[in-house]
Amino acid sequence: MVSNSYIPTAKGYFSGCGGAEIGMMQAGVNIIQSLDLDQDATECMSLNKHYFNHSVLQEDICVKRVCDQPDSDIIIGTYPCTKYSTIADIHGTRTGDDLFLHFFRHIAIKKPEMYVVENVPGMKKFDVVMEAMTKLPDYYVNVFCPVEATNWLPQKRNRLILIGTRKPFYIFHPAQIGSRPKIKDLIESNPVYDMPDYVVSRINGKYRDRPIIVDPNIINAVAPTCVAHYAKDLGTRMVVTNDNEYGLRPFSIREYARLQGFPDDFIFPDKRSSYKLIGNAVPVPMGRWIGEQAMRYFN
Repeated sequence: MVSNSYIPTAKGYFSGCGGAEIGMMQAGVNIIQSLDLDQDATECMSLNKHYFNHSVLQEDICVKRVCDQPDSDIIIGTYPCTKYSTIADIHGTRTGDDLFLHFFRHIAIKKPEMYVVENVPGMKKFDVVMEAMTKLPDYYVNVFCPVEATNWLPQKRNRLILIGTRKPFYIFHPAQIGSRPKIKDLIESNPVYDMPDYVVSRINGKYRDRPIIVDPNIINAVAPTCVAHYAKDLGTRMVVTNDNEYGLRPFSIREYARLQGFPDDFIFPDKRSSYKLIGNAVPVPMGRWIGEQAMRYFN
């Protein structure tokens, strides 16, 4: 943890299972409140009191009054990305949504010293969203896109990160760390995983799309993006293994969490919905990088 004279406070909205907030805490930021509408997400946070000993609210930001919230130096918004993602073009659902306006409402009324937005690069396609997030009076805004998870983790995942501050503050685009783990470092020695019949069928070529295969024996192997949909289809991403007859298997929950940078003492329930929580999360090291910039700004 960074040792500085001032410890800024932060509130999280659309927190999910708290990836961004854990990272910011690792950097030294004091998280005082997390909020998410999803019950699985808030229950997961409640299992991890060693990280989330602050207020965790299962509430809808759309009806949450700004003036009922505690003040904080930083407000973090990681609102859902589904309707901003390019994959939504396939189903004609790349429409954006109005959740950003509720986050904007909290920023405009509370006027924190810093606010942070994390989303998919596709958010840049929505001029109204970008105008709202970058043209607030009295704020100076740094926009980073794409920020690549491969700077810290062996996972392809590009994101947009926007940091607004009340005073001018220059932030360098993040660079790849020298100690990035390798896929083989994240693989469990005795993994627990499901192998449904449809996974075997995909391995055997009975689906139009073959699985994306990750081989830990390749030194620079990088996994595809951890997606929430993995909770419904474990056959889309598989890892080479020698512990079954097919030579392939899905990632375990713990391996999926490691791909997102979650520490091993972070508890995920042993159920399929944990893949969704992990896939929707901000990679923890990405949150830590944001927190490090916050600590620089406030000190």
